[in-house]
This record gives sequence, C-alpha cells and structure tokens, in this order.
Amino acid sequence: MNQKGGIMRLAGKTALVTGASRGIGRAIAIRLAREGARVAVHYGGDHAAAKDTVSAIEAAGGRAFAVQTELGVPGDAEALWTAFDAHAEGLDILVNNAGILGGRSEIDGVTREGFERLLAVNTIAPFFITQLALPRLRDGGRIITVGTMLTRGAAMPRAIDYAMSKAALDVMTMALARQLGPRGITVNTVAPGVVDTDMHQGRLVGEALAWLSSQTPLGRLGTPEDVAGTVAFLASGDSGYITGHRCDVSGGTTM
Repeated sequence: MNQKGGIMRLAGKTALVTGASRGIGRAIAIRLAREGARVAVHYGGDHAAAKDTVSAIEAAGGRAFAVQTELGVPGDAEALWTAFDAHAEGLDILVNNAGILGGRSEIDGVTREGFERLLAVNTIAPFFITQLALPRLRDGGRIITVGTMLTRGAAMPRAIDYAMSKAALDVMTMALARQLGPRGITVNTVAPGVVDTDMHQGRLVGEALAWLSSQTPLGRLGTPEDVAGTVAFLASGDSGYITGHRCDVSGGTTM
C-alpha cells in the first residue's frame, strides 16, 4: 500500500523515464514511484531539477536515482544505458518522454538545422534508447512513449516539424508491439493535448489560454498529472491486454 492507501501496482519494478526532471516527465516519475516502482530519473542538464525530483520521490517514501545524459548527440543512448546500468540490473518499464518543441513556425520558417535537431532528440534518441533497452527489458515489461495529439486529427501548420518528429514514434509503437508480443511486452503511445507545463511558459495566458481551453469538452488544459495517470495505468498489470495502442489524452480536443 502507498501513503494514500492505494495498491502499489508497480512494487518490485524498475522504470526509466526520460526527461523526468520537469513537466510531464517529472509527474510520470513521481506517479510511478508512488505506485511502487524504483525510478531512474533521466535529465539532460538541469542538475537541480533532477535532484528535486528524486528528493520529492524519496520524501514520499519512494525510491529513485538520477541519470544524466544529453540527448540528440552521437552516443546518447549508449551513454544513458551505461549510466543506468551503474544503478540497476534490468528494466521493467521504459517511458520515452523527453522531447523538444522546435520553432513553432509554418514550413517556410523551418530551418534544416532546427528540423535535424528536432529529429535527433524526438525521434532518433528514443528509437535507439528503445533498441538498447530490449536486452535489459524483462519479459512482461512495458514500453510507453509520450507522443502528441498533433499526429492525428489536430494537425497544425505551425507545428509541422514537431508533429512529424513525433509521428515516427507512432509507427515504432505499432511495429514493436508486434515484435515484442511473444515476450509479453506491451508497447503503447500516450498522446497528450496541450498540457500546462513550463515548456509553454508565457504563452498560455489571456485569450490564448481561453481559446485553447475552449477546444476541449472539459473546458481546461491538461495537467502533467493527467498524462502521468494514463502512463501509470499502461505501466501496470491492469493494462496487460492493451498493446500497439495510441491513447489520446487531449481531453477530447481531437474529436
């Protein structure tokens, strides 16, 4: 049982969450730890934020350790797993969460340098992180990738590069679900809508906030905890017969 009296569905499990020092990743790491998992908190460079996430988990009675690796550079996946292996033997849950937004312009404003950077962080890094996870991932494990609602039903010209970088991960999810099914490993994507995090700092105010909130039947933006709850479900045994699925967590925005 956890401190709130709930069942610890992930007791005895080890999880890695990329980009877990802030925003959605932090909420996911905290929620998985609350469910009983020992969590590797990956971060790129913000040591203080990563330390704060680990401290928050430990203060609540959970277990966590930080893993620092810059993504989007040669050798990133190898460096991440080397750091992970220094703390843990084997993995049960991989959450590919880390990502960047890009310049938020229409196609004529996208630069080659910016697009290649998006692909390096959002597409190539999680692909090879997942590739190298497979020998470590125990049978019956979970792979969960945080995508975006923008890859289906909510395409926006000013996010074409970002959406394209995430759309590739939808394909990875479906292909790996077929490949890894015989091992009892499920592979799913969580596709959030607009989530109120520091990634959007200074933009989700006034008329913009009101308009975005009006696009969902629930009348509000998503929170990191909304996404974390869905990830925790997909990480648990309760979702054992769900695989190859893209779970929309946009509050109905894409209806």
